[in-house]
Amino acid sequence: MNAKNWWAGAAIAGLTMLAFVLMMGAPAVQAEELKIGAVGTLSGGGTEWGKALQRGLTVAIDEINEAGGVKVGNKTYTLKMIMYDDQYTAQGGTTAAIRLINVDGVKFIIGPVGSPPALGVVAVANPAKVIVLSDGYSGKILTPESKYNFRIQIPTEYFAPGMAKWLAKTYPKAKKVGFISPNDAVGQTLVPVQIEAYKAAGIETVSDEKFDRGMADFTPLITRMVARGADIFELDGDAPGDAGLMVKQARQMGYKGIIIQTGGPGTDEIMRVAGKLADDFLTYDLFDPADPSGAEFVKRYRAQFTGPINGLSPIYYNGMKILAEALRRAGSLDTDKVKGELEKLDGFQTLFGPVRWDGKERYGVRHQLVHDFFVTQVKDGKAKPIARVSHE
Repeated sequence: MNAKNWWAGAAIAGLTMLAFVLMMGAPAVQAEELKIGAVGTLSGGGTEWGKALQRGLTVAIDEINEAGGVKVGNKTYTLKMIMYDDQYTAQGGTTAAIRLINVDGVKFIIGPVGSPPALGVVAVANPAKVIVLSDGYSGKILTPESKYNFRIQIPTEYFAPGMAKWLAKTYPKAKKVGFISPNDAVGQTLVPVQIEAYKAAGIETVSDEKFDRGMADFTPLITRMVARGADIFELDGDAPGDAGLMVKQARQMGYKGIIIQTGGPGTDEIMRVAGKLADDFLTYDLFDPADPSGAEFVKRYRAQFTGPINGLSPIYYNGMKILAEALRRAGSLDTDKVKGELEKLDGFQTLFGPVRWDGKERYGVRHQLVHDFFVTQVKDGKAKPIARVSHE
């Protein structure tokens, strides 16, 4: 080989080696980030619900990211949760949604828990074509106009009939029920649904007391309810902090009847507030941690968080998994395409079994996820599901 050819060969070899070194040292291509908005109550009486939402989403997002993220078309996204406190008010929900959409550029929101903030979020998100997977029992949350909102937990009209029938069968001597609920659109909308459910089960409503949010002394309302002969004290969908005070004060006054909350699971907060006086308290619940179908979720949850698993945590874990599957199927971040795939997800297997959408006849839009639920009882400081009930 002559000198000229030798130098040419050496140059090629050198360049090849340099390219190899640069390739080996180059950082791996990072997945793009997809922001998932979250709205929940992180202060006040509904804090337990907001924490449950946050924890359920955290478990789902970590699981999805550990598996490589979400593949949408030819891109893969790592999920990032951005959460704001709604303070369990409509204005708080509105403010959180405006910030997520206009400042953070979010196209997908999960939450909030409860009708006041949910109505605030939907009012902002729907005109902006932002998809919301929410909770909240108000019938106004799902309407033909709320095209981009999906409700991922069954509301009062779905679970109240089943709860009332179970109560009448289990406690046949209990014939009179008294309510204490907030004096706002939520209480005024939901209590009539519950009254009708109790009536159908053969239980008469003898008291319907209302309170202003922020109230701390419920003894006058409880006294009137007891005077009217209520042997069932129904807490409706009251926030956990308020419900805990009612349970405590009713038992301190010597009330011996049944105390039940048909809606708004927050048993751990109620037990914290009421202490030993929470024994025998009954509540509608959403999840049985002992059920084998939820073993993987429970394992992941316990690895990150301590204490009882609020039934809302698996609901929002479930919601995130449903949204991720719709994104994958849509192959796009376009919310109209994702909405279309969400609507076609019937049969997709989730933590609560196959997806089943309902609501067309009730609300004019088929965006209501349906599922079974549980009755949970507190005994010796522990909450345990004692019955599984089908939705109506």
